[in-house]
Amino acid sequence: MHKTQKNQKKESEWFEQWEMFEDNELFLFEDWIAPLTLDDFLGKHVLECGCGGGQHTRFVAPYCKSITAIDLNTAEIARDYTKSLHNVEILEGDIATIDLGRQFDIVFCIGVIHHTDNPDTTFLNLFRHAKPGGKIVVWTYSAEGNEIMRFIVEPIRKALLRNVNRRTIYQISKLITLALYPVVHTIYSLSIFSFLPYYEYFKNFRKLSFKRNLLNIFDKLNAPQTHFTTKNKCYEWFNPLRFKAGSISIKRYRGVSYSLLGEKLGPEQKYVK
Repeated sequence: MHKTQKNQKKESEWFEQWEMFEDNELFLFEDWIAPLTLDDFLGKHVLECGCGGGQHTRFVAPYCKSITAIDLNTAEIARDYTKSLHNVEILEGDIATIDLGRQFDIVFCIGVIHHTDNPDTTFLNLFRHAKPGGKIVVWTYSAEGNEIMRFIVEPIRKALLRNVNRRTIYQISKLITLALYPVVHTIYSLSIFSFLPYYEYFKNFRKLSFKRNLLNIFDKLNAPQTHFTTKNKCYEWFNPLRFKAGSISIKRYRGVSYSLLGEKLGPEQKYVK
């Protein structure tokens, strides 16, 4: 027998974050869902798991037949942000346990699964909501390449910032972002320093606005919890017993994350539950 999975608790940190910030960088979203493209959403019924402020919902809505977007903490913000879009439904719910009673052509979860209580449980619920032949897209922080985050930043955050208010974290994030600019635009712009940690990651830093870079720093200090996904875990989730042969894509992104894609097997083929 399976144990009943408890719903995750609501976390006010996310509501406050998406009141302060927007994530409107289309090129990042397109990078994260690759090799899927926005054209692949044409005419599809789509499920977004963890929609935040609704920015990614707006990217997809013009292409798809319908999009159902779920978030436990920010549904109110996302609903307001997408209120002009007729094919969008925003639901408040826990992406790890919600049962919508239907399946979708595409299920995507961008930058959220690693913040849930149990990413394995969350992934299985994403999988259940994809129809046979449907696609699942996940973008998640990697364990590999994130040693500074895992062993320095996260312990400091847990020890010192857990009970700090969001405005103070905003100011701390602003100072860190400012301090990074001269380093990223000098040392990290030279190929001879490509061995440095986060060298690939900072290529995007140089493309983004100050406010968007500030969001990246704030997000890492604000998140109540973060699980870093190993390469082995990616292959455990996206394995040939669940997904069509040749459809699985497990791709490193900028040395600090994974973009994952697979096409769910049909009912005539056995898969792991």
